[in-house]
Amino acid sequence: MQKTPPLILGSTSRYRRDLLARLGIPFTVAAPDVDEAAVSGEAPAATALRLAVAKARAVAARHPDALVIGSDQVADCTGRIVGKPGNRERAHDTLRRLSGQVVVFHTGLALIHAPSGRLQTALVPVTSTFRALTDDEIAAYLDREAPYDCAGGVKAETLGIALFESIASEDPTALIGLPLIALCRMLRAEGLDPLRTPRPAP
Repeated sequence: MQKTPPLILGSTSRYRRDLLARLGIPFTVAAPDVDEAAVSGEAPAATALRLAVAKARAVAARHPDALVIGSDQVADCTGRIVGKPGNRERAHDTLRRLSGQVVVFHTGLALIHAPSGRLQTALVPVTSTFRALTDDEIAAYLDREAPYDCAGGVKAETLGIALFESIASEDPTALIGLPLIALCRMLRAEGLDPLRTPRPAP
């Protein structure tokens, strides 16, 4: 039986690393070192998918024997990209702007079988309706979470979920940055079934 290549997550995001660890499949992490600058005129969803593929390809080029995951998330408010705020002031301004708005978090996913070059991709949107937020609520959230490295300043796996009125998606893990349902489907296509993979010893 052909041996399954080692699995590499092409991301240094701790959120994606924690999500992938839920599957119990041994993996390593590699920084993709990809230019994430926006392309003029590119739709937010297209940006997310392009960067996911670019990250997977960049890591696969350095690990030609591996199975490589790339992922990227772009927040989209009325067709405009909402980036990572980087600091408290910008996070506050961003969340004030998103208050009461509908924001789509587009998560692009790519899996490359580096030995053959075989590529699988998926784009998983999460439609999120923000509550009408007060300045005091935003400040309290930022005090507790400091979510400056998250798209839109939303750390959905913790208190960020309280910012929403509702969310709609085929895969709730996509909101955090790595759509596990789509990823499991891709891994099974490569002969790596999370339900049939023994968990590594603690």
